Amino acid sequence: MSKIILDPQPREIKDIFSHSKKTTLYSSHHVIEFKGKDRHSFYSEQIEDADFIIGQPDLDTSVIERSKKLKAIFNVEGNFLPNIDYRACNLKGIKILTPSSVFAVPVAELAIGMMISLARGIHTAHRDFLNGKELYGLDGNTDSELITGTEVGFIGFGDLGKAIYSLIKSFRPTIRVFDPWLTSSYLLREGVLPASLEEVLSNSRFVFVVAAVTDDNIGLLNSDKFDLMQKGACLLLMNRAAIVDFESLTNYTYEGKIRVATDVFPDEPLPLNHPIRSSPNVLLSPHRAGALSSALLEMGDYILEDLTLMEQGLPPLNCKRAELETVVSLRSKPVEKS
Repeated sequence: MSKIILDPQPREIKDIFSHSKKTTLYSSHHVIEFKGKDRHSFYSEQIEDADFIIGQPDLDTSVIERSKKLKAIFNVEGNFLPNIDYRACNLKGIKILTPSSVFAVPVAELAIGMMISLARGIHTAHRDFLNGKELYGLDGNTDSELITGTEVGFIGFGDLGKAIYSLIKSFRPTIRVFDPWLTSSYLLREGVLPASLEEVLSNSRFVFVVAAVTDDNIGLLNSDKFDLMQKGACLLLMNRAAIVDFESLTNYTYEGKIRVATDVFPDEPLPLNHPIRSSPNVLLSPHRAGALSSALLEMGDYILEDLTLMEQGLPPLNCKRAELETVVSLRSKPVEKS
């Protein structure tokens, strides 16, 4: 039986494994749960004969070098954080995997809902109704626009970008993508137009910001970049907030130059006195786009399937692998629990 270290913090076991899947995991493997406080000592003692780890613990080089059988670490936090020596794992043939793609569809669905609401003012019309200030017919559509046949841009085109794209294709938009990690021929095969960041911002009525945060793009979207956007264009921030200069973003919404929908913020919870709360041109969501129980339980399914494949000497199919060439530059904040 394979030995598995189970340490899913910040998540809980019940969040990612249904009762039946947990029973399957425990009945066919030797599972050691971390229940203490001193992780370094625990892993130093347990990692030598462990085959798999389910979790995203801090693992320095000295601990990794003690492992003799470790095949993979299944990161259920969802972000590849700089708390593991990825180079040491690569040298030992240890795969770092995450089932984070389970969040793509839930986030994409909310992103489309926010896009439609920005385009047609659904949230603002509802607010006006509650305040007895509703406007009927054409008077209530002065700032509305159609999505069908519009110009859409993506900053980043990974799992989330592709999931959004699959949902909006029926609107027949022209779609431009800026993603320096993808080639032009790859994007063309996906059915989108490769473009520079400037082309995406200046040509698009709707811009989805779905790129991972790296050393190279923190604060990438600042006032200079927002100046390129069309008046009244919409920016949807759906991955991590660090890619934008949030103060500038807030200012541009107050000035009415752009409309913004965001599910993420620089600090969460968002301070009650943050000025974006009072902007008339925003649609705010408290980092809930991917936080569905069904998505978290799907994580457990992905892990069990890939773990079984790897026990048979086969490569994993469901989980995304940390690629050494890019993982060392990722800078996403860890989640508390979502």
